[in-house]
Amino acid sequence: MAPPFCSDHTPRKNPPTSKANLAPPLNTVRRGHRFEALAEAFLHERGWRVLERNVRFLRKEIDLVVEKDGIVVFVEAKGRSGPAFGYPLDAITRRKRQAISVAARGWIARSDFRARSYRFDAVSVGLMPDGSFDVEHVEGAWTE
Repeated sequence: MAPPFCSDHTPRKNPPTSKANLAPPLNTVRRGHRFEALAEAFLHERGWRVLERNVRFLRKEIDLVVEKDGIVVFVEAKGRSGPAFGYPLDAITRRKRQAISVAARGWIARSDFRARSYRFDAVSVGLMPDGSFDVEHVEGAWTE
């Protein structure tokens, strides 16, 4: 009968893990929520009304659903803590846009709100060296 553990077994220093099971560090989550809150405040100051936040549908998420003058906008907010991390909107990949589109169709199907039109916007939030934030709203950032 073989021993339960082989003597030549050496544990791996870094066992393989699934990215799906790894939660981002809490500071990254907090930073993301901060960027979303800044994007929301920016839009609110310009007359947009928040209908929902962090909408989930089939494991897809939309950061903000906002409305103004009968136009419903699905907003993806992206932020970066400095220029070394690249331009925030570059992080909205084709795959991410497709996921947001799926969630948007789900939101439209279950919502009682009927809009004149729908679109996809992006809000970029950049942390400046002096601690201030640079916010940019890109209307019609992509189409379905």
